[in-house]
Amino acid sequence: MGYRVVDTASIEPEPDRPCECRKLTGPAGLEELAMNRFRADPGEQVPLAYHYHETQEEAFYVLSGTLAVETPERTFEVDAGGLFAVDPGSPQRAHNPADADGAVELLAIGAPPASGDAVAYDPTTDADADDDAGGDE
Repeated sequence: MGYRVVDTASIEPEPDRPCECRKLTGPAGLEELAMNRFRADPGEQVPLAYHYHETQEEAFYVLSGTLAVETPERTFEVDAGGLFAVDPGSPQRAHNPADADGAVELLAIGAPPASGDAVAYDPTTDADADDDAGGDE
């Protein structure tokens, strides 16, 4: 058996991110899932780019504020206490809108931990390709 208590405030934010990102996976000793804590001020996005994962499921649990998640179909708003789940192959871009009243804080959990599994998605070109393919996805 193994147990760990992690002081998340002691984990340094990742450099070169569009918002504050504290990677919790390593310090927690997790191997079967990835976990990150994000804090995004108004106008900041959470991931590095609009993307999808080939094999990873993702879940965003909003701790405070309201998270906006853009998808090809619509933009979802997820309030504090809400959970947004994403299936593999489903493009999304999580962000805090520029006109938000304050920061949004969330936990992002993904399984399996899929390093290098993210695929960039361009809603202007990839959406046209989906339409040409019959839009079954």
